[in-house]
Amino acid sequence: QVQLEESGGGLVQIGDSLRISCGASRRTFSGYTVGWFRQPPGKEREFVAAISWNGGRTNYADSVKGRFTMSRDNAKNAVYLQMNSLKPEDTAVYYCAGRLDTSLATRIDDYDYWGQGTQVTVSS
Repeated sequence: QVQLEESGGGLVQIGDSLRISCGASRRTFSGYTVGWFRQPPGKEREFVAAISWNGGRTNYADSVKGRFTMSRDNAKNAVYLQMNSLKPEDTAVYYCAGRLDTSLATRIDDYDYWGQGTQVTVSS
C-alpha cells in the first residue's frame, strides 16, 4: 500500500511557473510508475504526465508538452511537476497516482494509488 500526498498548489498569474510535488509514504516508492492527472472545474479527470520508476522515461499530454516537466527523486520518495508558461486552462485540481508496472499508462483505471489532490489556479 502506498499513500500519496500532493503539495505546492496555489494561485498564480498567466505565464507564471509553479512546481507541485507528490510525496509517498512507502520506502519502495522507487519501484512505481507515477502519473500526474488533473481535473478542471466541471470536467473529467485527464492525464497530464507520467514517469518511469527510475525517471528515465516520461510521457506528456499534448496540451502540456514543452511547458511541463515531470521528475522524481527516489531518495526523497518524491515526484515533481514543474509547470511553466501557465495558462487559465491549466486551472484544475492536480492528482498524483502510482502503479506497479513499467508502462507509462495514461488511463485513470491503470493506476492503483491516488493522492487527495492540490488546487492550481491560473488567474487572468
